[in-house]
Amino acid sequence: MDKILEIIKQEKQRQTDQLQMIPSENYASAKVMKAVGSCLMNKYAEGYPKRRYYQGNVNVDKVESLARKRVLQAFGLNGKQWGVNVQPHSGCEANVAVYNAMLKIGDRIMGMYLPDGGHLSHGWQMPGRKVTLVSKIFKVKFYHVNRQSRVFDYDQIEKQVRKFRPKMIISGGTAVPRDIDHQRMSQIAKEAKALYLADMAHEAGLIAAGVLNSPFPYADVVTFTTHKTFRGPRGAVIIGKKKYMDRLNFSVFPGLQGGPHIHSIAGIAVAAKEVQTKAFKDYAKQVIKNAQVLAEEFKQAGLDVVSGGTDKHLVLVDLRKQSLSGWVVAWALEKAGIIVNRNTVPYDTGSPYYPSGLRLGTPALTSRGMKEKEMGQIAEWINAVVEHVKDEKLPKDPAARRKFVKSFRRRIVKDEFLRKMRVEIADFSKKYPVPGV
Repeated sequence: MDKILEIIKQEKQRQTDQLQMIPSENYASAKVMKAVGSCLMNKYAEGYPKRRYYQGNVNVDKVESLARKRVLQAFGLNGKQWGVNVQPHSGCEANVAVYNAMLKIGDRIMGMYLPDGGHLSHGWQMPGRKVTLVSKIFKVKFYHVNRQSRVFDYDQIEKQVRKFRPKMIISGGTAVPRDIDHQRMSQIAKEAKALYLADMAHEAGLIAAGVLNSPFPYADVVTFTTHKTFRGPRGAVIIGKKKYMDRLNFSVFPGLQGGPHIHSIAGIAVAAKEVQTKAFKDYAKQVIKNAQVLAEEFKQAGLDVVSGGTDKHLVLVDLRKQSLSGWVVAWALEKAGIIVNRNTVPYDTGSPYYPSGLRLGTPALTSRGMKEKEMGQIAEWINAVVEHVKDEKLPKDPAARRKFVKSFRRRIVKDEFLRKMRVEIADFSKKYPVPGV
């Protein structure tokens, strides 16, 4: 057997034995995986349906056209008012394509502050350091969550917008537990004569299912990735008002990309059809119920749940009350068989690599059929691990921290408590089939 195929086999086993709780991960269906792994990956198709730069695209055109149609249907959109581009290879490229289409070099944009839950592709920069390409091209400022409530303060956002006068306002992020008021964001943008871009990368499937606020009555352009709550393959979509679509399409190709990944677009088409089923709508409701159970269990255990709960698929926990680093707890949880990610929290005093928080989600667990009862058990395991490592304090001094990191990584491999829990979790996890694997 080829070494790569052996590694894939090992990864299938890992996904079966462990609990996948990173909010941006999910399990694509067998039908989606079959489409992505099809002969469509052999075809080059620069351009758009009926306007290709290569021959032999009669079937490819059908695939992309059907994907566009199904995506619009998934969100109940009228093709006369909205257009869709299914070619972006990633969410970052989708967002950059929007900026490239709608803005001029040097224009002002405003998005959510990264440590508060925003995203790199919204122009992340640090004092004196332009980190992202977007920050090097445009003038960027950020809005924050309220320091006490740790949710959006729309009045404060409005004040900032009036002062900064951006050409575009962006909503959405990677660690925002509460639903977004798209109507208010749109009003703020319109008052400033700014465009409103809603990045719903995390929430797309939940919005399609009707369990979260939709940005479509209010936004000028919407972007999303197709592999999170949308439960499709890796890829991204831009949906824009019809009057903007020529610009948006030209920005994607030839502006940023060459040939589209038709096999991924086929997977998007399959996922978009699945999203419209009653089974998926029931799934989306359960995703949120499960996340809310986790949030409540963590609060009962004395953990600081950012914003006091969640409206979505994710829970953000601030570990500073326990004087713990998210790095420490995330590694300990992995050794126990629970996969989360360390994450910054609002007004974090840690660093991006050693942040103070944990980000946990329920899309993948719910795809395996887990419900509220299972969430109670999983929360119990997580709380037990937090208690187990409560004395593992990450030093602030860089030299001492490096020494601690090496020591901790060695010690947890041999930790008997975590080893026993890993066996218990693997036995539990195998009871819930992994879709598509």
